[in-house]
Amino acid sequence: EVQLVESGGGSVQAGGSLRLSCVVSGYTSRMACMGWFRQTPGSEREGVASIRSGSTITYYADSVKGRFTISRDNTNNSVVLQLNNLKPEDTAMYYCAASNTFPCGFNMYRFAFWGQGTQVTVSS
Repeated sequence: EVQLVESGGGSVQAGGSLRLSCVVSGYTSRMACMGWFRQTPGSEREGVASIRSGSTITYYADSVKGRFTISRDNTNNSVVLQLNNLKPEDTAMYYCAASNTFPCGFNMYRFAFWGQGTQVTVSS
């Protein structure tokens, strides 16, 4: 069974930083795409960042460009999201997602595997 386990969420003040990590287990090949989505109550899940396997090709939502950085370790199917200069509007549940097919991007329906989520709360 494929499992994604996230860690690193928490509460910070505006301008602070957090580092989210996600590790895939139960899958012996390299995931084609890994990414992060976020969701607030009553809103749809939105793509934050994603990264293509074996390359440095990344995708970012406009709202996080220049503040968030996604990276991955292809040897162990893990991905990290560095969140800098956090704003109150970044408050959400953050979900790690993985897909074993291309293309990458922010179409959540192309990601077959999901973590349970980790809460990020930013206070003003």
